[in-house]
Amino acid sequence: MTQTKKVVGASFIIEDQDFHSIVTPDELTDEQRMIAETTAEFVERDVLPVDEQLEKLDYDLTVKLMRKSGELGLLGADVPEAFGGLGLDKVSSTLISEHLSRAASFALSIGAHVGIGTLPIVYFGNTEQKNKYLPALSTGELIAAYCLTEPSSGSDALGAKATAKLSEDGQHYILNGTKQFITNAGFADVFIVYAKVDGQHFSTFIVERTYEGVSVGPEEKKMGIKGSSTRPLILEDVKVPVENLLWEVGKGHLIAFNILNIGRFKLAVGCLGASKEAIELSAKYANTRTQFGKPISSFPLIGKKLAEMNTRTYVLESIIYRTAGLMDAGLSDIDHNSPEAGVQSAKAIAEYAIECSINKVFGSEVLDFVSDEGVQIHGGYGFIQEYKVERIYRDSRINRIFEGTNEINRLLIPGTLVKRAIKGELPLLQKAQGLQAELLQLVPGQIFEGTLEEETHLVSMAKKIFLMAGGTAVQKLNTKLEQEQEVLSALADVMIQIYAMESALLRTKKLIAKQGEDKSAAAIAMAQVFIHEAFAEIEALAKETLSAIETGDTLRTQLSVLKKLTRRSSVNTVALKRQIAARVIPAERYLC
Repeated sequence: MTQTKKVVGASFIIEDQDFHSIVTPDELTDEQRMIAETTAEFVERDVLPVDEQLEKLDYDLTVKLMRKSGELGLLGADVPEAFGGLGLDKVSSTLISEHLSRAASFALSIGAHVGIGTLPIVYFGNTEQKNKYLPALSTGELIAAYCLTEPSSGSDALGAKATAKLSEDGQHYILNGTKQFITNAGFADVFIVYAKVDGQHFSTFIVERTYEGVSVGPEEKKMGIKGSSTRPLILEDVKVPVENLLWEVGKGHLIAFNILNIGRFKLAVGCLGASKEAIELSAKYANTRTQFGKPISSFPLIGKKLAEMNTRTYVLESIIYRTAGLMDAGLSDIDHNSPEAGVQSAKAIAEYAIECSINKVFGSEVLDFVSDEGVQIHGGYGFIQEYKVERIYRDSRINRIFEGTNEINRLLIPGTLVKRAIKGELPLLQKAQGLQAELLQLVPGQIFEGTLEEETHLVSMAKKIFLMAGGTAVQKLNTKLEQEQEVLSALADVMIQIYAMESALLRTKKLIAKQGEDKSAAAIAMAQVFIHEAFAEIEALAKETLSAIETGDTLRTQLSVLKKLTRRSSVNTVALKRQIAARVIPAERYLC
């Protein structure tokens, strides 16, 4: 199932991709299925029975279970074999993260450790640092935490005030400052800390808990994720050996931004697992809860909710495994025994920084929708802590803030795209300029008869709409574009919807090719529902964008062109959603 062809990051916005080349979760290898089963069994057997105790912030139990997961290899998936890990592909490590998500706050403790806590050393550590820390991090002997946020700097990471000064004897960096909202701070042994050398050069350090001057503040009282430790880290004249500088002085921003890419992706994976659990809880409850003499699952509006929850989760799953496949292909020709393997790996993942941000935004908002509808299906009981859907709802809210707020990511998505185009890494501007000739050749009133033919056409038209609206924005606003955050956000939402639409479309086509239309009926229905509803949203976003940057006759002309691009037939989404619900309700779980 491995994708072998490398794809240029963000090229989905200007090029169509064949379904044969994408990775989907419907074609896992036996080894990958075994990894998923091992993870699920660990959660079911070892974590869920003590879930209530974990939610009360039992540090000793959390560390004990993390070490047990390390024995199973669940902490070393992304660590090279040469340094005590398993060196698994990204699809396999994605499966681990997805199945751990049922462990709620405990999953966050593991996620912070294996992701943003360990990967800086995997990608940017030298051989000595890797040998010293990675084997112990892979087993859980050492627990890691990531320390970027400060009381006065969140999304503006480079505004950090923590300082590092080289000692007179040149043997240590003296660190001072406070880091805030640090996951795992209550029990972590190793902290990845960002500070400015001489107050100017943003750099990264490996700081051990036992160093003199290291302390932590009290636990934060949080809305959700109550079972994860969140405390400030306080650094007072901490002597960090010079050999614990990660990579080079002044390269901290590159480490931070590259690690955030994978962190955003892994966050979306967690949202996928939680969404699946919320569907299962909600469908089971709807089948057992009776009102007016029959189960509420028999009411069409409850079925509609479950259908929409399942559909969005199907699309999220499609983009996640497509992105994991992209990263695996990008990493495929790296010599992982090379001293430069880590930096090369980080660069390969950075190629898909836009896709990672899309995963983060889409995933966090899908889970918010799914968990909210889950509470609604439960009615008053959804507001009671005895029912897990209440916790899923509370825990979900942090995901739109973690790893860069969704607003920041929405600015990054088109902003990064334009920068890549200016550097010549993507022929975006050339495609936008050539669009006018294409518009003259569009055939109005096309008739579509084959399965998903119209949906394929709509994805193609959506890309043209983005090129028209985005090209107009760049041409009209030029250097002022970055100041027009509403326009950037709208363009980001168009890109997000296009990536989601195409991912669902390609996955569904692959399913049809593999098992036929009859067995793919639910997937076809979900792809149709999502693509038509997303296309309507894209049309509205394009109108909003054009109206924000054009006026008068020029605007009327642009809207006329948009109307030409958005012609489509009406689809009976009510019937399609009933069809989807008819499968989900008796199965009482997420289905594709």
